[in-house]
Amino acid sequence: MLDIVKRLSREWQGLKAFNAIPRRERKIVFYAEDGGYWTFFEPVFIALQREHFEPILYVTSCEKDPLLTEAPSGLLTFYIGEGSIRTFFFAGLDADVLVMTMPDLQTFHIKRSQHSVKYVYLHHSLVSTHMVYRPAAFDHFDVILCAGPHHEQEIRAREVYQGLPHKQLVQHGYGRLDAILDEGAQGPISHNQSEPISVLVAPTWGEHGLLESHAHELIKVLLSSGFRVIVRPHPRTIKLKPDLIHDLVYVFGYHKLFVFDDQANSRVSLLEADIMISDWSGAALEFAMGLERPVLFIDVPKKILNSEYESLNCEPLESSIRKELGVILKPEEIHKSPAVLQEMFNSRSSWQDATRTARKQWVFNEGRSGQVAADFLQGLFF
Repeated sequence: MLDIVKRLSREWQGLKAFNAIPRRERKIVFYAEDGGYWTFFEPVFIALQREHFEPILYVTSCEKDPLLTEAPSGLLTFYIGEGSIRTFFFAGLDADVLVMTMPDLQTFHIKRSQHSVKYVYLHHSLVSTHMVYRPAAFDHFDVILCAGPHHEQEIRAREVYQGLPHKQLVQHGYGRLDAILDEGAQGPISHNQSEPISVLVAPTWGEHGLLESHAHELIKVLLSSGFRVIVRPHPRTIKLKPDLIHDLVYVFGYHKLFVFDDQANSRVSLLEADIMISDWSGAALEFAMGLERPVLFIDVPKKILNSEYESLNCEPLESSIRKELGVILKPEEIHKSPAVLQEMFNSRSSWQDATRTARKQWVFNEGRSGQVAADFLQGLFF
């Protein structure tokens, strides 16, 4: 009980501190529902600070967000939690621009402010907007920073389908992909014959997700075949299925080739992996297009949060692009995955051209997304 009171007090102090900032200094506000989302804001922040010198206010719902104790120069941070204080924050927000990675604005308890605020959505995945998101996930934003042409097409199709006013769509790009490209680690990893092949298992979350439905079977067959297996669950799987995660670590944690990674936004696991195994996760697109390495897709049922997504006549990118980025395997064929992975590994250099071509086709402003977003945001004031 005392911990709850302390947390509420801290959230209230965060809201008071934010409201104490003079209104003229509340030009650009970033809101992060979790500390891991800073990776998507960071390229925009860096570009703003480098050329435009705008003070940025960063509001987070993560009590352990590292930026609360160690923020870069030019960033003011505030903690508001994810309960009633957050609701008050959104309802009374008085600022020029709010940039956020959380969809479903106005759909549930997070509403647009009574004040004149411009709401900007920053994508935290390359996947399409209409299948794995709820129907109205983006309807109430003023601006969408589009990662690629598929986002433009889908948002416009939704506007026509629902008779919605046109939003401002910015050909932005994808900062996380830019960060992966900056590592300069594209292409196959050099191996000694004695080294095991590293496989990163990084699926999405949900009832039919790969870990939720086939985790033990997949990990067991991979370890038995001598693969180094890095399991990186989606943060929602960790939050919603703690017993599953505990069980996986308990059963396989002793194995010298098993690695558990709970840092979903870290790039370490990506860089170490020769091949990724995924399902419908946006992480697969980041891995393939960023590192130019192949993905084995286990064809579990699609994750669908919008049952009417087909009405837009836009095939979701995460569905249409899979054959360009890797190999698709049915769940009942998981026992074949070691042989398929070995074949993919043997021909790994041949995937580079296809993945590079996909990146050029489906992602705007390669290497420049932060600058593009910063120029747009600054342009709102001049």
